[in-house]
Amino acid sequence: MTLKNKVALVTGSASGIGRKIAETYVEAGLRVGIADINIEAATSAAEEIGPAALPLCMDVTNEDEVNAGVDSLAAHFGSIDILVSNAGIQHIDAIVDLDYSSWKKLLAIHLDGAFLTTRACMRKMVERGKGGSVILMGSAHSKVASPLKAPYVTAKHGLLGLCRVIAKEGAEHAIRSNVICPGFVLTPLVEKQIPEQAAELGISEEEVVKNIMLKDTVDGEFTTLDDVASVALFLAAFPTNALTGQSIMVSHGWFMQ
Repeated sequence: MTLKNKVALVTGSASGIGRKIAETYVEAGLRVGIADINIEAATSAAEEIGPAALPLCMDVTNEDEVNAGVDSLAAHFGSIDILVSNAGIQHIDAIVDLDYSSWKKLLAIHLDGAFLTTRACMRKMVERGKGGSVILMGSAHSKVASPLKAPYVTAKHGLLGLCRVIAKEGAEHAIRSNVICPGFVLTPLVEKQIPEQAAELGISEEEVVKNIMLKDTVDGEFTTLDDVASVALFLAAFPTNALTGQSIMVSHGWFMQ
């Protein structure tokens, strides 16, 4: 399926995985909304990507901001065909030390954010009547668990359920849904975890990388931004419902389905 002139909303796209997906989409001929809670960073990213990118200030846990951002993107480019719900954070703590506020904040960003952006974009897709694609950014932790990441693992597992409901409800409107499940990608989010886990577990940062993050991969390699963006492009372009409701592991063999 050609993606030329299709319109995508990518949340959390001022940096990291989201930005790489946005850049890859623009290179493929799409027009993209660069949605981020940091409008300065979103504006800078959009300027660097070019006129096919529109910066949007969006706190994905804020219903009004999500709806306003989706309305602005649809008005600016004429439609919304693809959503990549990518915004996310991480929090490292044992359950017995975990603040309830930290638990709620992480789940709000990952799950409430995915719901609010999905609902707003699906409404546009249904209204337009030409289908679309909803891509949720999961993780290998959508399939497995690790210590110290209770809210993250819980949220990423939850996205699988949301994806499957989107697939069921979206089918009559030609709206597909998928979850991308990357392994560890060396983004600022992951780089921050390395010293945090080292301190929490009393081991070196090198041991965190080798013996925790990459120990179950087939090649001892981090998943790359290109790995994830290539899958996001493939799913956005896939022309039928054959893969709808499915999660795609992008983890260098960390977890094999």
